[in-house]
Amino acid sequence: MALIVGTDRFGRLFRAARFDEVGGDILYDARDEDAAAAMEDEFALHISNIASKILDRTINVVLVLPWQLMKSGQ
Repeated sequence: MALIVGTDRFGRLFRAARFDEVGGDILYDARDEDAAAAMEDEFALHISNIASKILDRTINVVLVLPWQLMKSGQ
């Protein structure tokens, strides 16, 4: 992913991201709402392609939520 995004941007956007759940969707944490929006808007297709290869199953939807929303949903 760093090769696609670039190392500086990768560090800003994906540093705090973590794979959280697969249930037809992939959920990622992000440091803030802006990072979550950028990850989803600009890189959802790349993330789904990489995740599909890693998980050996088709991932059609990538949902990126800010950490605050993930934490409040628990």
